[in-house]
Amino acid sequence: MAMAKGKPALLVLADGTTFEGLSFGAKGTTVGEVVFNTGMTGYQEVLTDPSYCGQIVTFTYPELGNTGVNPDDEESEKPQVKGVIARNITYRPSNWRSTESLPDYLIRHKIVGIYGIDTRALTRKIRSVGAINGIISTEVLDKSELLRQVQSAPSMAGLNLVKEVTTKEIYEWSTPTDGHWEFKARNGDGSPDVFTVVAIDFGVKRNILRRLASYGCKIIVVPADTPPEDILKYNPDGIFLSNGPGDPSAVTEGVTTVKALIEQGKPTFGICMGHQILGLSLGAETFKLKFGHRGLNQPCGLQQKVEITSQNHGFAVTEKSLDAEVEITHLNLNDRTVAGLSHKSLPFFSVQYHPEASPGPHDADYLFEKFVKMMKENKGK
Repeated sequence: MAMAKGKPALLVLADGTTFEGLSFGAKGTTVGEVVFNTGMTGYQEVLTDPSYCGQIVTFTYPELGNTGVNPDDEESEKPQVKGVIARNITYRPSNWRSTESLPDYLIRHKIVGIYGIDTRALTRKIRSVGAINGIISTEVLDKSELLRQVQSAPSMAGLNLVKEVTTKEIYEWSTPTDGHWEFKARNGDGSPDVFTVVAIDFGVKRNILRRLASYGCKIIVVPADTPPEDILKYNPDGIFLSNGPGDPSAVTEGVTTVKALIEQGKPTFGICMGHQILGLSLGAETFKLKFGHRGLNQPCGLQQKVEITSQNHGFAVTEKSLDAEVEITHLNLNDRTVAGLSHKSLPFFSVQYHPEASPGPHDADYLFEKFVKMMKENKGK
């Protein structure tokens, strides 16, 4: 077993709860909000999702690293997590696409990990007390010292982490989903039109951009602090608001920008953080969930239709704060929190989940087609 390879490591939560395990990945000490992801696959996409910036991710699936890692499955240029927690890991992956083992990948990117702990007990703890700050160390094994350090770390509430992950430069994205992984005809409405979309990068995933490109969009990705007048210089057919990390209410520049943009009446589509930013721009409020939604099988919908969705977020839009002109299109069917919004008369809509399905099911891919149709109708006017 790989257990013999690990050196002692400690995980200490801010309430003093301690887990003794073994080290994998880089050596060192790391602090972040400890959350859990219930997905049975897609660990590389999770690790490289910018929405996890500032967080230590616990994987509830007990085996991690079996398929290794490869450059094609990265959602950004590097892992974005602060640390990794697993039950069992492997140093010898078995998959034809693998180019590197998970432990070596984490060492290369200086990400600290701990394994060999009871991840079910940790998950039950988080579900009971809520997401909580934690610290992993392979170099400091004094529990009281680690507790002192983690208790001085800031809470996720009120943190603007978008500035840590947004692009520094404007760039154009045109690469669609690779043909090997495409599961439906591109330009699903048969339209030959190419629509210019400005994507505001709050922490965007590459596969979201690929899905937009697969539906015939020319995408210009801009930093989160780009002024609205600069965005409008591109004369976009639509505005896309990406996913991202941290507290949406702290992203004040983004909210101000989107408020100005929606006054122009251009079709707007928000995902995850973008959903929350759109809600805030329309006058709603957001709140921190107890332990968030992170996994590949979150049911969402209304009435007779249910979508199984991929989610990763720790905040939600407050239902009672929604304006009368904003309607709920989807609820998370586990806890009835708002999972989708649209405006009754203007071309704005958003969802709390990740319809590009990386990783996850493809139930919600139609939303990209809906955005394209909205842009086409608006252009026709």
